Amino acid sequence: MSDKKQTQVIIKLQIVAGKATPAPPLGPALGQHGVNIMDFCKAYNAATADQADSGDIIPVEIYVKPDKSFTFKLKTPPVSGLILKELGIQKGSPEPNRNKVGKLTTDQIMRIVEIKRVDLNANDDAAAAEIIKGTARSMGVEVTE
Repeated sequence: MSDKKQTQVIIKLQIVAGKATPAPPLGPALGQHGVNIMDFCKAYNAATADQADSGDIIPVEIYVKPDKSFTFKLKTPPVSGLILKELGIQKGSPEPNRNKVGKLTTDQIMRIVEIKRVDLNANDDAAAAEIIKGTARSMGVEVTE
């Protein structure tokens, strides 16, 4: 990508789909690099409008160029958010080794793998599933085979 050679800084943020506003943390993060905050908010909200109803958090990498212009790349939602959504719960367990908050089936794990495949550092679906299972266990979610 030739854009990366001209990039001055990369800002990584997690923002709710379709709900970017100039308020913190977005405003200060972009403002310190001289990016036009409203231009970014409009572009991000337009790019994530189709996911706005789901309330998903969509990570974004913002590439700021020396002339203060920017490009951005959307990522897939975090695994923990996808697990919570799949189970229909609000949050994981504060004591994951003692208190379990739900059970994740193999089918549910594979649905999450389908969504996350492009962002996971895994060679195949089995390795990707292990990443998902590890996150689930750390949240206090049982993994059923």
